[in-house]
Amino acid sequence: MTVLAAVAVPHPPLIFPEVGKGKEKQIQKTINSYREAMKFVDSFAPDTIILISPHMRWYADYFHVASQPKTTDNFAQFGAPEVKITACADESFIAALNTACQARNFPCGILGEQEQNIDHGSFIPLRFLNEIKKDYKVVRIAVSGLSVLYHYMLGQILNEISLKLNRRSVIIASGDWSHKLLAEGPYGFAEEGPEFDKKLQKIFKSADFLPLLKMKSEFCEAAGECGHRPFVIMSGALDSRAVKSKLLSYEGPFGVGYGVAAFEAGVADEKRNFGTQYREWKQQMVNKQAETEDEFVRLARYCIETFVLTGKPALIPQQLPTELTANRAGVFVSLKMHGQLRGCIGTIAPVYNDIADEIAHNAIAACSQDPRFMPVRPDELADLVYSVDVLQPAEPIAAATELDVKKYGVIVESNGKRGLLLPDIDGVDTVEQQIAIARQKGGISPSEKAQLYRFEVIRHH
Repeated sequence: MTVLAAVAVPHPPLIFPEVGKGKEKQIQKTINSYREAMKFVDSFAPDTIILISPHMRWYADYFHVASQPKTTDNFAQFGAPEVKITACADESFIAALNTACQARNFPCGILGEQEQNIDHGSFIPLRFLNEIKKDYKVVRIAVSGLSVLYHYMLGQILNEISLKLNRRSVIIASGDWSHKLLAEGPYGFAEEGPEFDKKLQKIFKSADFLPLLKMKSEFCEAAGECGHRPFVIMSGALDSRAVKSKLLSYEGPFGVGYGVAAFEAGVADEKRNFGTQYREWKQQMVNKQAETEDEFVRLARYCIETFVLTGKPALIPQQLPTELTANRAGVFVSLKMHGQLRGCIGTIAPVYNDIADEIAHNAIAACSQDPRFMPVRPDELADLVYSVDVLQPAEPIAAATELDVKKYGVIVESNGKRGLLLPDIDGVDTVEQQIAIARQKGGISPSEKAQLYRFEVIRHH
């Protein structure tokens, strides 16, 4: 057998009367739909429940699988110790999943700290399921900080394992929608909140999962959701098959979106190979972006992509503009992914033959040697955003009043130690912040007397 079906459910603790104390009546549609969803799950007589939760212990570069054979827990963390469940693991499924992922070098398995408790993202759907079914085993899997494509691929692997073991499997993807629907809600309001929920309703009604994959992480973060990645894993398990979908309910009276949906997998349908379609779309976006890049950024991208894909430095192209080959300068190469810094390495003064050489060396260092980050992986290349800063000569200044965080970078120097911070960096709004960060980077304490330098950059992006 394969993954036969899936449900997407929320996990508000107040859904239980023991916690809600009457407030749960305001989401009665969700409660009714939850029970309908669990009857739908039971109708497939599943041997294995694969439960994806965003509230398990998770890692930036690894999908953690809970492997305790049996776990009993209660809802004491939400003031209801009398609410209890027991989860029995499908140990053979977990072992097969762990082995398969190791064999293909896929970052998923039983490594990491094993939790002794059942997180509320798992607890709530399992308690609803236990109202009608207890003869099942569960595989609990956390999300990760890896790309959306990795989450989709994990879903595909889960389907493969189900087929290999002849398991009747059903996926429960646990996740709330936006937490930012109302100004008076616990997380406030963001315009992305209602927009996210509107998009998700359309996706779940149609079972067209490609727009789910295309959602930008910055948009999801602004919406304050916690279900996107579990839903992507779920959709991966249904890849290349016809799907009957039904949005059972949606409401958000407390400022958090609660949606319940059910999906039944059918026959093969290659038109629904959304993973492949997403890869093709992503490559088109990369190609389009590359067309607008200048020679500085294009060279940085070429050097990084070559190194990440081959493990070897790229040969610098011979036909480059003279501004890259006839001048020397310090250069910083910065990488961002999903709006967050992913690597930044540079030289304050020129070290190599010319700016092209400087870019090439610092680009490789930025993607592989920045101690704050793991080396860039091949699957991340399509999501990288590049900038190249060419430093102009630094000049000493007498006081911080001569700085401007938007116009000038700063160098702090003391007793052979130096710290540098580039200008116009997100989140750095004052000169005091700029100097403090530069001191920290150089290992220079706030009490140490230091010489300040300022410099301008020519930024290419």
